[in-house]
Amino acid sequence: MAEILVTFAAGASYGMTTVVVGQPLDTIKTRMQGLPSASQSSGFQVAKDLFFRENVLGLYRGGLPLFVGGAFMRSAQFGFSGACKSWLESSFGKTQNRWMGLFDWQVVVAGIAGGIGRGIVETPTDFFKTRRQVEKEWTLRHVLDGTGVTLARNMSLFSCFVVYLDISKQACKAGYVPSFLMQPSGDGLSPFAKGAICANLAWLTIWPLDVLKTQRQSGNYEGQSTMQLLKTNLQNGRLFRGVLPGLLRSTIANGSSMVVYEFVQTNLTRTFQLQRKDMT
Repeated sequence: MAEILVTFAAGASYGMTTVVVGQPLDTIKTRMQGLPSASQSSGFQVAKDLFFRENVLGLYRGGLPLFVGGAFMRSAQFGFSGACKSWLESSFGKTQNRWMGLFDWQVVVAGIAGGIGRGIVETPTDFFKTRRQVEKEWTLRHVLDGTGVTLARNMSLFSCFVVYLDISKQACKAGYVPSFLMQPSGDGLSPFAKGAICANLAWLTIWPLDVLKTQRQSGNYEGQSTMQLLKTNLQNGRLFRGVLPGLLRSTIANGSSMVVYEFVQTNLTRTFQLQRKDMT
């Protein structure tokens, strides 16, 4: 139990760090995806317009609910996935045969569990963040808008993240990864590389779901279902809208946050003489 609590604590540090260093680029990305008036603007133009109108504080629009909720959100994703993986291993033993020699079914299932845990917390907090970023009023009946696609995005995102993380460990041990990207032990990526590379690959894999999630939560596309928005974005070529500021944010935020996460996780585990139960 103590090991899982440590994972939750490390996850909270990850979440708070992500908001502090990544919120400005997230605001730019969200406005590009969910604000019709910015649907044709570049990320630079969106940032410039907002900065000249509201200064730096404008770039941190929606940061407060995500700062508070982000701690619980990341705690949930790392804690739920770690607990699920531990239970699967104790119930079925460690996976012996990987699908296509790469994929561990237990990692996939644990990633989905982490995504569900994150999604439960993130659905309302991300709604408040998005509405602040696109400057749209809301009422209580709107709070759960986009719940389905938000949960789908999070389950896909975190399961992809832990799968890429697992594959990166295999690649490091096989000698396919340059030494400057690895930990001194050589059994995995360094914290910053782990957070940046694996998160970016996961985001690229599921990016269209993020666009749909933002549009459903923004309130600017009321009356349109997720499937209708999917069809429209596909026709307009906007399924990867905001991907450049999004990946830049992911590199900086997830790389930095993983450094903090590893510091907290490692030191708490050592201090209380525990065994790590997380999946990183």
